[in-house]
Amino acid sequence: MTGLSPRLRTRRTVYFAVATIAVVGVSGAALPLVSSLSPELAVHGVPSGAVLGTAVGRNQTWQVEAESLDDVRITLDGRPLAGRRVGDRLVVSTPGLAEGRHRFTASIDGALPMTSTSVDREFTVDTTPPTLTVEPVKAQKMNAPVTVRGRAQGATGVQVAGRRAEVGPDGGFTVELGQAPSAFDVVATDKAGNATKVPTIVSVPYPGARAAHITAIGWSAASLREPLLDLARQKKIDAVELDIKDESGEVGYDSQVPLARQIGANKPSYNPRAVLDQLHAMGVRVIGRIVAFRDPVLGAKSWAAGAKNRLVQTPSGDAYDGGHYGKFAFTNFADPEVRAYNIDLAVEAAKLGFDDILYDYVRRPDGRLSQMSFPGLGKRAPEQSIADFVAETRTAIRPHGAFLGASVFGIAATRPTEIAQDIPLLAKSADYIAPMVYPSHWAAGEYGVASPNSSPYDIVQRSLADFTKQTAGTGASVVPWLQDFSMGVTYGPAEVAAQIKAARDNNMPSFLLWNAGARYQGAALGATP
Repeated sequence: MTGLSPRLRTRRTVYFAVATIAVVGVSGAALPLVSSLSPELAVHGVPSGAVLGTAVGRNQTWQVEAESLDDVRITLDGRPLAGRRVGDRLVVSTPGLAEGRHRFTASIDGALPMTSTSVDREFTVDTTPPTLTVEPVKAQKMNAPVTVRGRAQGATGVQVAGRRAEVGPDGGFTVELGQAPSAFDVVATDKAGNATKVPTIVSVPYPGARAAHITAIGWSAASLREPLLDLARQKKIDAVELDIKDESGEVGYDSQVPLARQIGANKPSYNPRAVLDQLHAMGVRVIGRIVAFRDPVLGAKSWAAGAKNRLVQTPSGDAYDGGHYGKFAFTNFADPEVRAYNIDLAVEAAKLGFDDILYDYVRRPDGRLSQMSFPGLGKRAPEQSIADFVAETRTAIRPHGAFLGASVFGIAATRPTEIAQDIPLLAKSADYIAPMVYPSHWAAGEYGVASPNSSPYDIVQRSLADFTKQTAGTGASVVPWLQDFSMGVTYGPAEVAAQIKAARDNNMPSFLLWNAGARYQGAALGATP
């Protein structure tokens, strides 16, 4: 017999030097590959009692040494396995091991029972991660102490925001965090090294906002900025909603986001640090508006550069022209680079100190879905993809102390697929929903109102009641956009005040006033306490 370890050539006395062969263990560290010696037979492979998780894999390789490899029989769970000779060893592969307990056996049948021998390795394959549920985590304000509770079935350990939690016999755990980050991970790990991670957002009551909108260019004009500041000084508003990126795709300050600089989106009209310091010193919150997917600057530059997947397309592959937005106006909500660009702007603004990030145009273009293509969407529904984007943004900005809102069409409460805004889904992903319930934008007969534009209280009260139902149980607030402009019907202080009352009658003390020219009717606003 040639090629066999010399110590296995002797039948009567066998001495075997154990070789150490590295195998990735369930913890990620190297485990010694155990060798077991019986006369004339040695097996190298998974040690008895091992639990193999996803870190180790379900494909294993065994090596068998014997004086006569021709006499070796290999079985897995009683079923024969074939091996291949590699030098002086028999190599056996066991791919695709099923979940559960297994027995690997190498045996030699001798002429007499005393000359027979076998080596068994009993092990378990467990690639199923533990089941982890985390109860909603609530705090009274950002970075306040919180209690984290949950249940981890099948776990041997739980980490909460990097801290070890004791797991009870029933899988329950409780951890007190003295100064909780606004977003953190809860991770449960089992004996096999399988892990389940649950990203967790601390639910903080939205402080509310009685806000009015102003564009970046508008802020640079004293004739528009000062009347707005006067409303704040009179405590008629307590927040200013200021454009970060507007409908034209322009960023209103000198952003350091690389893609913004690369495509020439920066059109600085204000210094964000100076604006934030001024308004915060007055006790005024600052809401940064980011127009997400209507972005002609990014669209046109991307198409010219060959990055066509960044745009909504026609089924034939041309850039989608919605008819009234322009050929390159609507970027593709499913594209990773488009999503990352908007999230990067949101994170930058949160780091600067904006109190809220409020997305607008966080939707698909209106029009027939059959005429649109969204590269990268796959089998997901547009509504789900957009809600996922919003959730991704909240996770990214919350550690910096900012709230997240999503502006939605009023019709989204009853027609979620029309522009891909599913209110219950979005409400679970954002801190507040901002429905645009402008009376002038409703068709006759909506919510049983014959002439919505002439009935500001009725249409706003009834539509917001629907949003209350749609967001129930989600933890999200509703902060409606209200109309402070005239379109077909003259709107004065009485019409604006009627809408504010309609919101208040739906237990919504917050509102966002819209006037494209940033000229607001202070007479419609009562001073806040």
